[in-house]
Amino acid sequence: MTRYCLALDLKDDPQLIAEYEAHHQQVWPEILRSIKDSGICSMEIWRTGNRLFMIMETDDDFSFEEKSAADTADPKVQEWEALMWKYQQALPFAKPGEKWMRMDKIFEFPG
Repeated sequence: MTRYCLALDLKDDPQLIAEYEAHHQQVWPEILRSIKDSGICSMEIWRTGNRLFMIMETDDDFSFEEKSAADTADPKVQEWEALMWKYQQALPFAKPGEKWMRMDKIFEFPG
């Protein structure tokens, strides 16, 4: 099992943030299926202010490239992603087109 941590920002608007959180209380079944089918075993999204932090645990065969290709080919995932982009914004240092950005682990205890 591999753990990945990713970050993304929300637009700094309390109404939009509340709507985003409401969507995540009722994630579409097709989205949950696409997450599971890609090899993601567990996923959590945490928020402070407008910053999001995602923790994913995946099986050993998981591939970001394969997940991206499957998502691109899935109209329901594309619909969800378009809806989510209403609320999300790239991190200030993201390259064009980058959304969720992988974070580097810099500390662990115990190590």
